[in-house]
Amino acid sequence: MEQVLEQQLMAAASMVEQQLDSEIDRLDKMDKDELELLREKRIAAMKRAEDQKNTWRANGHGKYFEVPGEKEFFDECKKSKNVVCHFYREATMRCKIVDKHLEILAPQHLECKFMKIDAEKSKFLTDRLKVRVLPTLVLLRDNKTVDFIVGFDDLGGVDDFSTEMMEWRIARADIINYSGDLLTPPGSENASKSKNVLFDSQKKNIRGRGDDTDSDDDW
Repeated sequence: MEQVLEQQLMAAASMVEQQLDSEIDRLDKMDKDELELLREKRIAAMKRAEDQKNTWRANGHGKYFEVPGEKEFFDECKKSKNVVCHFYREATMRCKIVDKHLEILAPQHLECKFMKIDAEKSKFLTDRLKVRVLPTLVLLRDNKTVDFIVGFDDLGGVDDFSTEMMEWRIARADIINYSGDLLTPPGSENASKSKNVLFDSQKKNIRGRGDDTDSDDDW
């Protein structure tokens, strides 16, 4: 098994090396005008990317914040393509754990808006979205709900899960950029077992919002 893995790694490294050699060879063959055009295109692309980041920041991205009510929730969702909203309750300790991780992720993922709302003050929303367990993360794209993270089942079923685990789970909804393996939870010692447990939990949450979760607060 180790020999097969080593061969696969060597093959991958060889492919990367060939691609780099090919790119270097292509650049070497460019004349001055072509290189200048390439430089201008890259500068323009960098400027567009920076402009997009500034637009996101002006729209509330890059920070984790609370919306005071249901009207503000809808307003914020309309203004952003990708949204993570944490339905929380002040008295629920696990909600504070979620807060900690989202505060870290928000500035790392400008492409997504991270916010929270007090579930006890937003009865219409919680009923409409069938939020039964706290904490619950509602994941939205183009102002439509695409996924739910209910309690901590999707995060390994423990309180001390990593921020990377939260990031991975959110990324599976395709609302943040992610360069890792979406099929394997980060830091998983038993990847096959973990994938089965987490994927089964995600299917349950999409169908039933995880109403049978015992370890989190029903309300």
